[in-house]
Amino acid sequence: MGILELVSLPALMALSNGRRDVVVGLLDGPVALAHPELAGACIQEIPGVSGRCAQTGSVGCRHGTFVAGMLVARRGSSAPAICPDCSVLVRPIFPDAVSEDVQVPSATPEQVAVAIRECVGAGAWVLNLSAATGAPSTRTEQQLHEALDDAARLGVLVVAAAGNQGTLGSSAITRHPWVIPVVGYGADGRVMDASNLGSSAGKRGLGAPGEGVTSLAPEGEPVTLAGTSFAAAIVTGAVALLWSLFPRAPAVAVKNAVLSSPARRRRSVVPPLLDTVGAYQLLSQTQGGHVHERRATEGTSPGRKAAAASGAAARVCQG
Repeated sequence: MGILELVSLPALMALSNGRRDVVVGLLDGPVALAHPELAGACIQEIPGVSGRCAQTGSVGCRHGTFVAGMLVARRGSSAPAICPDCSVLVRPIFPDAVSEDVQVPSATPEQVAVAIRECVGAGAWVLNLSAATGAPSTRTEQQLHEALDDAARLGVLVVAAAGNQGTLGSSAITRHPWVIPVVGYGADGRVMDASNLGSSAGKRGLGAPGEGVTSLAPEGEPVTLAGTSFAAAIVTGAVALLWSLFPRAPAVAVKNAVLSSPARRRRSVVPPLLDTVGAYQLLSQTQGGHVHERRATEGTSPGRKAAAASGAAARVCQG
């Protein structure tokens, strides 16, 4: 069984390639935008903030390019290419510097809070967060909390990696009630040894494949990596596909659909695996069947209308 089959993603991918107006905010490293497998992708940049790799050998560039490939690479490429017709809004939060000592880049809580606000203001529908952050102070944790509050108020979903320290606990990001924490699973359907666990993930999080994931590298050849960052990208891609099929669904309906599981009251620190078919069926029941037409203005949430009208909106890709 392949990693995508573990969460029934191929069935969902067969229904849609995504939609340009469904925007994923990628809070990660910069992306190698010239990669041939990203040639047809709609990858946007925050005005005044470059999303391009300055150094293709940097950890940040490798990480950002890998996750971007998971989301919007060309179907049929070496990458999962979950939602190739969706748009990605790149907002780097990792320094674009070469460091062989760092496997997973990190960002300060202040940097993450600013990036969340900018992506929300630029019209993102769902944010993908895979950054480790330092221990926040009371002030910086409040900044993060307020930025995440704004995302919730404007109907922007937030998917965050649980982390790879193999510990029991949570972070300022995963503790927020609006965030969907993601734990990494292996191809055998068991939680990865390195994946963090905790009450936040157990109560309102998801599991997704985080081992043996192959995607793009800036230099051109595909690479295979492991980590909860990549599990989170799978959940984000599934959310973007579901929203592409049900573009008028409110954020809370999409969130409830992906979190739905047979055990309504969760008591474990281990979340269930994402069930994309179950989420699709639930949205079909509650949203009246999926639609493919271009999203109408009246179907857009008030928060996204305001974002689209603001000067912070990113460029619109054609197609």
